[in-house]
Amino acid sequence: MKEMTAQKPVPAMLAVDWGGTWCRMGLIDRHGEVLWQARRPNPRGGSRTDYLSLGASLLNEAFSVEDIRALGIGIAVAGPVDPDSGILYQPPNLMALDGISLKRMWREQYGLPVLVGNDANYAAVGEFHFGAGRDAAQAGHPPRSLFYVTVSTGIGGGAVMRVPGLPEPSLLLGANGLTAEVGHTTVDTAVGAPLCQCGKRGCLEAVSSGTAIANYARAALAEGRHRDSALAAIALEELSSRAVVAAGVQGDAFANAVMSRACEGLAVGLANMVHLFNPDLIILGGGVSEGLTQLNLLPTIRQGIHDRLMSELHKAFDLVPSVLGDNSGLLGAAAAAWEGSEL
Repeated sequence: MKEMTAQKPVPAMLAVDWGGTWCRMGLIDRHGEVLWQARRPNPRGGSRTDYLSLGASLLNEAFSVEDIRALGIGIAVAGPVDPDSGILYQPPNLMALDGISLKRMWREQYGLPVLVGNDANYAAVGEFHFGAGRDAAQAGHPPRSLFYVTVSTGIGGGAVMRVPGLPEPSLLLGANGLTAEVGHTTVDTAVGAPLCQCGKRGCLEAVSSGTAIANYARAALAEGRHRDSALAAIALEELSSRAVVAAGVQGDAFANAVMSRACEGLAVGLANMVHLFNPDLIILGGGVSEGLTQLNLLPTIRQGIHDRLMSELHKAFDLVPSVLGDNSGLLGAAAAAWEGSEL
């Protein structure tokens, strides 16, 4: 009688994408395939204990999945984080976790290697390995330097750059893991420039984010302007960037003017990033970027960047939408964990 052999469990990384609204986890293999995933809403107004209990519950669920073995944990968080200590520093939408190290806590609790990083940084890594970067490589144009920007409620960025002596491009972190904060570069120096949530004026995030788009449209309508716009029929407190995009798709002149203003800010901010990082691939992610793609505004942004560049060599980049979409943080955390392993 032939002896039955037990099937070896599939190796995977346990990826965590912890944002302001949801905690998502997934088991992801070496090729970026999501083998299992789950998500739960954050406890609104919850304590630190509530948040940690949520994380522990999802982790236990992941570890109980049959035939899959987690080799490590990668965590993408929405906010500043020290990549060495794993300590979160005043994450605006995760203040219950301020000052703690999930890296240390979960490494000691589960006995696995743990990496923690900013979600935009990890999204850049994810796009490089599993998204637009991989697509470019398969088309015969592997990116040597990639810049990822997420345009959503706020604006963040991540840079994967060629480093001499390393076999492939690597994530740039800076002294404290805060590199590529494109959302807080200044794009409007005028007196009375819009106020950013960081407390400064004229930040790209205050001009071109989803929040900024809604705020600008709301302020203009509150002054009684553009009464012929479809947006004037929406209660001011309910006006969103999504509504502005939808009106723009229908040809609303005011909505399209609002989006053009956002594109102008993005062109300035991204031109600065091109001069700093010299990428050959720029990827736009986030909910607002999806709207920009719907409105066919990427060529406008690309031209706006080109108009501000000092040389033809700087213009040798592609500007493309994110391939990973909402999974960018999750797959980025997995990619970072795989990249950090020796497997």
